[in-house]
Amino acid sequence: MKQLKKQHGMTAIGMILVIAAIISFAVVGMKVMPAYLEFNSIKKAVAKINKENTSGNMGKSAITEAFGKSASIDNIQSISGADLVVENGVVRAEYQKVIPIVANASILLDFNTAN
Repeated sequence: MKQLKKQHGMTAIGMILVIAAIISFAVVGMKVMPAYLEFNSIKKAVAKINKENTSGNMGKSAITEAFGKSASIDNIQSISGADLVVENGVVRAEYQKVIPIVANASILLDFNTAN
């Protein structure tokens, strides 16, 4: 009696499921990445303002104007200078961003430059 060789490999359905999972992660990554890139720009702008404001004597209007200049250069649209929080002379930004994925499914991202 001949022994049957055991086959190895992935079935077509298994391959389709793996490809679908990879595509899903890629789509989510492509939608989330711009928010993180923008947050990086916001973090740099806030750090620059904090560096200029070491003595803590910049007023809210000067901080708003400085952030507005950075925002126009770096194309920051999620927050404005008026949204910045100033506590004890330290400037920080806190905001949330909702990214729609598909139909009624969304991702909520919380950003805080103090961390």
